[in-house]
Amino acid sequence: MSEKDLLFMRRAIELSLESVIRGGGPFGAVITKNGKIVSESCNQVTVLNDPTAHAEISAIREAARKLNTFDLSGCEIYASCEPCPMCLGAIYWARIDRVFFANTRSDAENIGFDDSFIYEEISRPLRERKIEFRQLLREEALEAFGAWEESENKVEY
Repeated sequence: MSEKDLLFMRRAIELSLESVIRGGGPFGAVITKNGKIVSESCNQVTVLNDPTAHAEISAIREAARKLNTFDLSGCEIYASCEPCPMCLGAIYWARIDRVFFANTRSDAENIGFDDSFIYEEISRPLRERKIEFRQLLREEALEAFGAWEESENKVEY
C-alpha cells in the first residue's frame, strides 16, 4: 500500500462524509489512472432520486466520459465501502484493474444498507425470486443478436 493509495482512500472517505452532509448515503468513490484522480463522486441516490446513482457508478460514468472510453483498464477505484452487487458488476464491465475499499458490506449492513438479499436472489432460479420474471418474445429478440453476430461494424466489449 503506497502513500498515494492512502491519499486516494482518504478522499473517498471524505466524499462519503460530504454526501451525508448533503443528505445522501455515506459512500464515496475515486477513480485513478497512472497515479492521478480521473473522477470522483459520492452517493447521489436520494439527491437525484436515482437508485443507480451510487458513488462507484457515478465515478465510473464520469471517468468513461473524461477518458472517452468504456474500457477503464489501467484504472483503480477507491471506494469508502465494499461495492454492492450493482457496483461490483459495473466495475467488472468497466474492466477496472484494482478495487480498494474501506468499510465492509457487513459494516454497511449494520447501518441498514443490506445487500445480502440481492446476492441470494441472483443464485435463485427465476421462478423462485421475489420479483416476478417472465420471458416474452425471445424469437423476435434473437433477431438483434443475429444482427450483432453478422455485423462488421460492431465494437466488442
